[in-house]
Amino acid sequence: MSGQKREKRRVQSYSVKAVSAVLAGTMVLGGAGAAFADTSATGASTAAVTTQTAATSAGIFSDVKTGFWAEKHIYKLASQGIVVGNNGLFRPGDSVTQQEAVLMALRFMKEQGNVNTTTDVVLPSNFLVTNYYKPYVVLAFQQGLLDKTVEMAADNLKTSWGERKASREWIAELLVRALGQNAAAAAVASEPTGFADDAKVSASKRGYINKAVDLGLANGLDGNRFDPQGAVTRAQLATFFSRAEAHNTLEYDNTAKGTVSALKDGKLTLYSNGKAVDYTLNAATAYFTSTSDTRITLNEIQPYTKVTVIGATYNAAYVELTDPALQIDQAEGAFAKISPGIIWVDSVSGFDQYSYDAATVFVDVNGAVIQASSITAGSKISLTRETYSGSHKVVKVQVTSGVVNKTATGTLQSVDTVSKTITFKNADGTVEPFKWEEGTSLFRSQNSILQPADLKVGAAVSYIIKDNVIRSVEVTSGVERTVKGYVYELTSSTIVYQKPDGSREVKLLAGKPAIVIPNVANPTSTDLIADKTGGDNVQLTLNSSDQVTKIEVISRQIEQYSGATVVDYNAKTQFLTFTDNDGKAHVVKLDTSTKMAYDGVATTSLISMGARLIENRKIDVTAINERSLSVELSTKYSGTLTAINTAARTIVFKLSNGQLMTMGYPLGVDIFGKTGATMADVSVNVPVTAILSGNQEVISVLRVASTSQLEVAGVNANTNKLTVKVAGGTSDIYLAAVLLTNEAGQNITISEIKTGDYVNVNFDGSTPVSLQSVKQYAGQVSALDAAAKTLTVKDYSGVSQSFTANAGVRITRDGVTTTDLNGLTTADRVLARKDASGVVIISVFSQLSRPFLRYEAATSEVLTKRATLNDNFRYVLAPNAYIHQGDTTLSVQSLKENDNIIMYFNNDKIVEIVKQ
Repeated sequence: MSGQKREKRRVQSYSVKAVSAVLAGTMVLGGAGAAFADTSATGASTAAVTTQTAATSAGIFSDVKTGFWAEKHIYKLASQGIVVGNNGLFRPGDSVTQQEAVLMALRFMKEQGNVNTTTDVVLPSNFLVTNYYKPYVVLAFQQGLLDKTVEMAADNLKTSWGERKASREWIAELLVRALGQNAAAAAVASEPTGFADDAKVSASKRGYINKAVDLGLANGLDGNRFDPQGAVTRAQLATFFSRAEAHNTLEYDNTAKGTVSALKDGKLTLYSNGKAVDYTLNAATAYFTSTSDTRITLNEIQPYTKVTVIGATYNAAYVELTDPALQIDQAEGAFAKISPGIIWVDSVSGFDQYSYDAATVFVDVNGAVIQASSITAGSKISLTRETYSGSHKVVKVQVTSGVVNKTATGTLQSVDTVSKTITFKNADGTVEPFKWEEGTSLFRSQNSILQPADLKVGAAVSYIIKDNVIRSVEVTSGVERTVKGYVYELTSSTIVYQKPDGSREVKLLAGKPAIVIPNVANPTSTDLIADKTGGDNVQLTLNSSDQVTKIEVISRQIEQYSGATVVDYNAKTQFLTFTDNDGKAHVVKLDTSTKMAYDGVATTSLISMGARLIENRKIDVTAINERSLSVELSTKYSGTLTAINTAARTIVFKLSNGQLMTMGYPLGVDIFGKTGATMADVSVNVPVTAILSGNQEVISVLRVASTSQLEVAGVNANTNKLTVKVAGGTSDIYLAAVLLTNEAGQNITISEIKTGDYVNVNFDGSTPVSLQSVKQYAGQVSALDAAAKTLTVKDYSGVSQSFTANAGVRITRDGVTTTDLNGLTTADRVLARKDASGVVIISVFSQLSRPFLRYEAATSEVLTKRATLNDNFRYVLAPNAYIHQGDTTLSVQSLKENDNIIMYFNNDKIVEIVKQ
């Protein structure tokens, strides 16, 4: 019986104990701890020194293009933290080693956290595994993921076991074992696979291949081959494990399944496990269906459909439509009346009652939101009810007959010239669509007649509706819009761009337009390439006055050479000959339009610049074909440090364009918080900026990028200064040119940061480049699962926040710090946050039980009765302290003498009082 013709066997779900969920979103691991190790230019494994980062959003891998056959599976597992990339690359075609595949399988099984990396791991001397992977391989044997008899057989140890390329049949066994389907594989071990190359299949692997095919995890290749000894690529392995998720019952920390209860304003609300959670959508969010590997758009996901959402901190990186059927039903009737929470509908059997709540939307015949009280008795209505929560709640009530006459103000949400429909957002926030009739001059702006296509989304308008039809629209205020094209010419006040149809337009620049260029820090207008044939492809943002407020480079048509070496410059012909870092020669011609600079100073003199283009000088060149757009004497290199040779005292770093640079040790090292730093303080695979000396041969300063979580000791908004606590004291950070955001990624101002807050700061050397505020949650531990490493804190406003401690936990109670969630109870009151590396930091509030005496409002102090004369009896009450008895909130004035109270303290102030 062939593998293709065998009946599909019923797949029994296998549940693996969830003891240590995979870190997702912003997880950072050492390269040897990543699912795949990086490879240096020489081909040697650099797993021991490479830092790799889990993908936080779809689209993070520049070498996985839209439409790539394994795109869906790579981004899905990357969003879950099961697979990782390196320096923005995934390298989908690279082969996978056996030790790398084992680590990925452990992540898939959520067993990675069970590894013991604190003690030396001993394996047989002839069973070769890279040091980092040894404890994971041992765990794999313990979990039954690997068969010790097979893997350690003498004929299997002729080469390094760990660094051997994983074969397709070996991966098939690993997958099936990871799903707990070992017995099922044994049951079909004697059956042929049905592939043309069945004879090449190892006898011990035949059952695993059969089971993997049955489960839909692996397919054949061209010519009905399985290619059992063929090497597995990174893309293939990601696809295998992605498909395998359908056959286990594990729940990954940042993966949720449910029904879309709302989809608007850039957010997707997911109803799952009895509650609704909002996920933020952005341009990088990837959308797929469960039945296809091809991307879909957000428009193809509708409210009330079933989806799987993957994303850390409620930012959706990956959304998969699992069931497009709408989870709703309909009811119709004549509206009778409405009472609080109840809609009464007249039907043939009497009056039917339908429950509704504050989230129920009421709309008129045109779909415009209306007040429920505005529906008149006898109106025909249609009720949409959800079927996914069990409550069968009415989510929408639409009047199917009625007339609308109104004059209103708002903004344009959309203009559909095909259906002749405009959607308005009213001043009160409701959204309503109306149609217009052809042949009338309805649209005006400052006494000018507009065409429908001239209306811009977001513009402020006043409008008149009569008999459900638009009668007038007056644009009262314009709105920003965007255009695209190639930069043709650029001056200090104007930009000329060439549109896709070949025509050109000129626009005035606003006072200080924002400039955005990928991989260029703090770009200015001088970094833009203006050229008649090879200018930057840009998107321009125009304000209501049609002035350019932002220029964003989408793509460039140029060649870039960093740290190139001058061979010769001919002042007569103006030809410059240089070699790139690979020793390849290039010739470009300079002219008066070439942007030139030396010693950090721009020049327009070919003579002055040519005098400095002497042999062996280092230069940065941008060019189109043989025409030089810019030539600058190299002053710095920015990239990622990839190697440190302590013997030769050299370092290697990779630039943003992929070039590798090797230079001697720097004269100085700049790292935030490190006085007198040296190369001994620097790790590989961190971003660095090398500032060159005047002769370009030596790095004068190596600025090392770092991220620190710091406690704020003081804020001076007038000087944009933040004082933070550091080891041994405090340090001042100046934020005038620094991007400030909150945990949701929204921009904030320095005045929103308070003393006592924590912030995550990204540094270039000792210079801050971005800051993110860290939210702290104060309240009671309402749920705790030490085995699963999860806890939930219900804050004093009643909002619950869940934490996953896979990156670790530090719990401080009465000055003693522990690293085990078993040190908490659900009775504890805590202050919780996550540090910059994802470790959960928990401070347990101290508590004291005393009889209440009185409250002194003048000093905000609670006085209690003392057990002894030496007892303290005066305690400061924090503003907004939570005072309650059970679920009933109390005022401090309601407390009576001799009431037994429990006080909880944070920084010596009462934050909660429980009346007994």
